[in-house]
Amino acid sequence: RSLQIPVLQAHWDPRDLITNSFSRDRIPAHVNLYPSYGNLSHGFREIIQQFGWKNLTVLYEDDDGLIRAQEILKLEPDIHVYLRKMEDHPEMLYRMFIDMKDKKEYRVVLDCKTSNIFSILQKALQCNALTEDFHYFLTNLDLHMVDLESFKYSGANITGVSLIDINSRVVAEVKSKIAESFSSNDAPYSPFYNGPQEITTELAFIYDSVRLLGEALNGTLASRKKLNFSQAVGCGRSPAWEDGRDFYDFIKSSTVFDGLTGKVQLGNFGERNMFKLNIYQLSNSNLKHIGFWEPPNSLTMQLIHRNKTRNPGLATYKVVVVLVEPYVIKKDGKYEGFCIDIMDALAQRLNFRYEVIESPNNVYGNCMEFNNGTVSCDGMVKMLVDQQVDMAITGFTITHSRAKYIDFTKPFMNLGITVLFRKPKPDPPQLMSFLAPLDNTVWAGIITVFLGISLVLLITARFTPYEWINPHPCDPTTEEVENQFTPLSSLWYVIAALMQQGCELAPVAVSTRTLAAVWWFFTLILISSYTANLAAFLTVENVVSPIESAEDLASQTEIKFGTTEGGSTMDFFKSSNNPTYLKMFDIMERANPPVWANIEEGERRVLQGDYAYLSESSSIEYRVERNCDLMQVGNWLDSKGYGIGLPKDSDLTDEVSREVIKLQEEQIIQSMYDKWWKQKKDVDCSGGKTQTTNPLTMQNVGGIFLVLMIGTFFGLIVALGEFLWIARQNARKYKSHWRSEICKEFRFEWKCGKSYKDSTENVLQSIPLTKSYVKANGGQDITYDTNTSDDVT
Repeated sequence: RSLQIPVLQAHWDPRDLITNSFSRDRIPAHVNLYPSYGNLSHGFREIIQQFGWKNLTVLYEDDDGLIRAQEILKLEPDIHVYLRKMEDHPEMLYRMFIDMKDKKEYRVVLDCKTSNIFSILQKALQCNALTEDFHYFLTNLDLHMVDLESFKYSGANITGVSLIDINSRVVAEVKSKIAESFSSNDAPYSPFYNGPQEITTELAFIYDSVRLLGEALNGTLASRKKLNFSQAVGCGRSPAWEDGRDFYDFIKSSTVFDGLTGKVQLGNFGERNMFKLNIYQLSNSNLKHIGFWEPPNSLTMQLIHRNKTRNPGLATYKVVVVLVEPYVIKKDGKYEGFCIDIMDALAQRLNFRYEVIESPNNVYGNCMEFNNGTVSCDGMVKMLVDQQVDMAITGFTITHSRAKYIDFTKPFMNLGITVLFRKPKPDPPQLMSFLAPLDNTVWAGIITVFLGISLVLLITARFTPYEWINPHPCDPTTEEVENQFTPLSSLWYVIAALMQQGCELAPVAVSTRTLAAVWWFFTLILISSYTANLAAFLTVENVVSPIESAEDLASQTEIKFGTTEGGSTMDFFKSSNNPTYLKMFDIMERANPPVWANIEEGERRVLQGDYAYLSESSSIEYRVERNCDLMQVGNWLDSKGYGIGLPKDSDLTDEVSREVIKLQEEQIIQSMYDKWWKQKKDVDCSGGKTQTTNPLTMQNVGGIFLVLMIGTFFGLIVALGEFLWIARQNARKYKSHWRSEICKEFRFEWKCGKSYKDSTENVLQSIPLTKSYVKANGGQDITYDTNTSDDVT
């Protein structure tokens, strides 16, 4: 201020809100192209009054929001104004919208940062606070920078304002020049590098400020008065710029010009009182300019009545279709199919009749823009653009390129691009496939425990005295006892139990019976698991697909792939920013012979082999349900929807969209889908062989190995106890030392070549041979006295 240097501002200055008049003493040499929010708020008030609201709710983020809404607050008492401060926490925001809906606060003024508009509206949409009952007025001047695609078909009225006329010639020229500048300077970091982008209000004010400064400099050069621009001015004790006030006057009196923010003209005190506040409303296509407001009180506005479309009842509409199963099918001169069922439901609900017209050459259609500004359309899109028909329905994908020229209803089906491929033939069964139910580690474990249990059983049987028995019970005079468990017989017993077959061997001692019991338990679980998994493996088709996703197609050359020429799937690959998808489009475009085909031809090529067809998942699911040799490969490459097409700004769009939403909520469209996809078919591909079965690993059967080891250890402990107990008994009997008896027996036990020993020797005996009782043939007991040969009966 003291240096007399003019200050150009391009942003909102809260000090301007104190008064609408600018004081020369308060802010000397001050120029601000940004209108005062006193004037802007006055415009907001008049727009709201034009809406005819009886009450409204102001949603604001901070105290500055209240300042910007000062004129709106003056609507009291004619209009009841409620204030709600929005919290940052999503849960609090959710509760706020629920409370607003419950209290029927349907008229909302939203003041928030540009970066928060989408998230706030998204939260309102989740709370059903963005329905046809609601009307939102946004005071943010950058509404055109927000992606409102998700809210087009919500039914709510969304109105906003901007100082930028986004459709003006000046704005379009500046955007193109900026894009050309960044592109030529190789600045890929800039969003303008890839083409013209929308301009923020801040950038527009900066642009207009720089241009205003340029106009002022041109004015000084054209005048006879010389201004001293070389005078050094600093923050110390240097004098003020002697020509500062004169240059400030040049700025104020600069030639009026059309800038990005409208006509730029300053008042006597450097204020901007003349501006145009453009009013926009969200339609089914984009933001539509519906009017403007100019200070002090000039308002021109024509609202789009989104919820008051004409009644379609009693009218007959022309509906264009493409014949593709199962959407539209012509049979015996009549039309049927999934989309025909939807049209029948809409006609019944909205009380209208319709006439079906087939698309020329059965083409969906698109529009192509040329460099000279002309546009060429074909197929169903052309018929809608030329208003030859009222609606278009089939598997009609909602795309950005189509939505520029026609309107779409709410999607009645969600889908994505995927791959149709022939099921690979299963590998022939292998010679040793009976080994497949168990993992190699399990087989190794079985062999190990088989040998281990055989060895432990042999050792236990030799150590326990109860396995040394008289081999001839009828002859108690024998002098030898025998052990039935030899190395070979132990192996035979264990393998017989594993094969679940019997043998002549029967353990006698508690220790050997314990070992036998845990081994039987082990074999019971193991054989049951093996049998169950073997049954699964016998029904398995070991199928290995050469491709697992669409990306795999780009990295190989053996399998050709294609899609419908001129369809939305082709456009997806053609306009994609993904290098892999661009490579796939390049491969399809250069393929010879051509790989383009419709869905029927694509299915035929897929069945012939070495060909994959890319299309919408719904169409592929229909084919897969009816041909068990086909399969769908990979996940969706994108997410989109089928909608009903209508001419641009058709008054049927909202009405039909609402009915489509109701059909979805009532599950009627889902039942139609089940009818045409699941029920109307001659084959059932849901059964058959499973695709994958994994062999059992140690993680699956490790428990029975653990039980076996614990049981084996317990059996060894019992055998050792038996051994020591009888050793002590024999030591007493023969009046020998306990340790000598143990050592003598140990030496014999480790002579593995013998399975018998002399019963009269001083050895461990578990069965006294003084008397032996056997059952005679006649059923009487006969007692043999070992000291005589006479029988005692």
